[in-house]
Amino acid sequence: MIVRVRGRVEEQGEGHIVVDVGPFGVHVQLPASDAATLRVGQSVALFTYLHVREQELSLFGFLSEEELQLFHLLLGASGVGPRLALNVLSTLSPDAIRLAISNDEPGILTRVPGIGAKSARKILFHLKDKFAPEELGPPGATALSDVDAEVIDALTALGYSVVEAQRALQRVPKEVEGVENRLRAALSQLAP
Repeated sequence: MIVRVRGRVEEQGEGHIVVDVGPFGVHVQLPASDAATLRVGQSVALFTYLHVREQELSLFGFLSEEELQLFHLLLGASGVGPRLALNVLSTLSPDAIRLAISNDEPGILTRVPGIGAKSARKILFHLKDKFAPEELGPPGATALSDVDAEVIDALTALGYSVVEAQRALQRVPKEVEGVENRLRAALSQLAP
């Protein structure tokens, strides 16, 4: 079992990298948010999960052990395979996932492409007992304010992916208030 990979980023693509580990180049699939932070030539250490199928070996990597643990927990949910679990971690932060569990909000998980309302409820039901109450945070807290949810909806309507919209919104200072101002600031983050 490959549990860790350390080396230099040789290639980078959408949701994956190739890590040069001596004489080998290892293809590793990552959450989009992690892949976006890495650059070619940069040293990297990843916590990994090796998925074995009949005709395929797939390596999934994470920058933190917390993400890897969440990935393992998601795999335990009915109907969730490694690609869908990776999609969840690409779209939602670990904090957003914990808040969805704490508040029993399947709507947060339905923002992930490939997860409908029924699947979201199954995943939340599976994850509910996997966390101690202090790990989940206070009930009633929100993962996204109504304003930020509107901004993400507006950005996705303009053709940006949910991941791109969330990443841009995370870089907008909290002091910027109002839908129009936050949207304008997020669009400036997305401009090349």
